[in-house]
Amino acid sequence: MAYVEWRGNTCRVVWNTGRKDDRGKWIYDQKGGFTDEVVAKNYGLDREADVRNDRYVSRRDGAVLMSEYVKTWQQTLDVGHLRKRNVESIIRLYIAPRWGDTAVANIKPSLYRAWELWLKEQEHIGDRYRGEILLIFSMMMDDAVDDGLIQSSPVQKKKRRRGRYKKKPRERKRNMRMEDVHQLACNALSFWGFPGYVYVWTFAMTGMRPAELYGLRPEYCHPNWPASDPLDDVNEDDREERHVEDLERYGPTRMPAIRVQWQHQRHEGIGKPGLYVPKYESRRTLVVPPFLAELLEMLLDGREAEWVFTSINDGPLINANFPYHYWRKFADGREAKETFERVRLGQQQTVATWRPVSELPAVERWQRKRQYLMRHGHKEWIDEDGHSRIATESRMGHELAGVEGLYSNVTPAMEEAIMESLQERWENFIVTLPDGWEPPMSPSSLPVDLAGWMKLQVKMAKARAL
Repeated sequence: MAYVEWRGNTCRVVWNTGRKDDRGKWIYDQKGGFTDEVVAKNYGLDREADVRNDRYVSRRDGAVLMSEYVKTWQQTLDVGHLRKRNVESIIRLYIAPRWGDTAVANIKPSLYRAWELWLKEQEHIGDRYRGEILLIFSMMMDDAVDDGLIQSSPVQKKKRRRGRYKKKPRERKRNMRMEDVHQLACNALSFWGFPGYVYVWTFAMTGMRPAELYGLRPEYCHPNWPASDPLDDVNEDDREERHVEDLERYGPTRMPAIRVQWQHQRHEGIGKPGLYVPKYESRRTLVVPPFLAELLEMLLDGREAEWVFTSINDGPLINANFPYHYWRKFADGREAKETFERVRLGQQQTVATWRPVSELPAVERWQRKRQYLMRHGHKEWIDEDGHSRIATESRMGHELAGVEGLYSNVTPAMEEAIMESLQERWENFIVTLPDGWEPPMSPSSLPVDLAGWMKLQVKMAKARAL
């Protein structure tokens, strides 16, 4: 039972915490500074009641600083490397600087609300990113309750909405048109070369994530796959059985396809890039239309590169800062440039660029738009063509929840229908190209007769339309 001890003009109350140390002796806690013995005694009895009802947090536990707690908390994360990198970045930039010197037990709801308002006032923090920061902090506080460091989380749970409904702002998107994708591909051809032309059409016709395109290797790409499948993903338990079915279903004489097995990323944002399982472990097979299959055959013919799509210098795209140095040029356009200005040894110089390119016209609907929206556009096309939900979501690397996802399965007929609808979309577009259309100049000599191939494509499309 709690007892009181006088020390000079004040007294302290001591109570049993209900815990034992390594030697098996009871651990006691205390609080001093009381001038009234009855008040002190009641305080101690209240703490013992908390102990009996499993609500007690000792001053020793609550005094743990957030700077120490976040280190332990991060070690408990069991998430993908990209998610872990984002969480660690949020802790380093926003949580640790604000709360690092604060004891966990001293984080009060009023302090949290003040910090929430401060985050809202920062112009460089968008609504979605601020929500991520607060979510991470809320998870951390919930775990602190489970760890016995605080009695309750200072983050108040959202109450039922009252008042007028306010729609959440969403990114404005415009439907993806074939003529725009065609112009993006032509810009990529002028700026990057033949790999850029094929990259854009592969992106549009498969809906792959950018990191999956960066990490696409020839052994997982038509016409090599599935015969060339290295079966190198040891975490794919049924890879042997899957490979047997792939040989029966896909290939140059069956349905041409790409196998999404890896994505190319940097571990925790630093160091040497490596291959990682796709987001949500969404390994999948994507059938491609015949025209794209031919482009991929021409791209890979005679090449021994490690990647299907390499940078201008034949290196991996993961090292190229692709969104800025490549995509922005395709989408936003650029002026023709054969010289550039520089200052060297204090002298202004005009120097001929080693890689002059012609003017790249801006693609209006894609100006200042991120390349990931092309993945959204691919889903629009699949939805427009009326394909089943299971076939569409599986192609996008998503899983259908509930009974629908459990009972459904992607059949060869579903995949063939997707392949044919994409090919039809291509043919309906190329017959609209003006007579005599020629692909733009490439910065490097083309390994194929692209103009001749396109003329043959138009001729066959017109013949099928009759």
